[in-house]
Amino acid sequence: MLTLSIRQPWAWLILHAGKDIENRAWPTKTRGRILIHAARTMIKKDYDAAVFFAVRRCGVSPAIIPDYLDLPRGGIVGSVEITGCVKSSTSPWFEGEYGFLLRNPEILPFKSTKGQLGFFDIPWRK
Repeated sequence: MLTLSIRQPWAWLILHAGKDIENRAWPTKTRGRILIHAARTMIKKDYDAAVFFAVRRCGVSPAIIPDYLDLPRGGIVGSVEITGCVKSSTSPWFEGEYGFLLRNPEILPFKSTKGQLGFFDIPWRK
């Protein structure tokens, strides 16, 4: 199944807090359900900046966001549908060159898997 690796806490925010855009520097024609891979790499400074963004700009309660050490990394954590790719959006989550429009997130049991850059395919059975 097509998979996209996303750093934490962004992957968690897609699945649990209504993040409806995945920002990228490149466009995609991909549509449909993909797996979300939580990247193994997470830098505390980047985590803090992402939490600040989610709380201040998007209205997410800081109380619901897991601690830095509690977020799963290095595996599949869920899936989401990509419905489009835009260069602008009114979503508070949008910033950057391109935004992949997301809907219908689904939390999945964690499965350790190596990630890759860009979209990649992995064998998957629910």
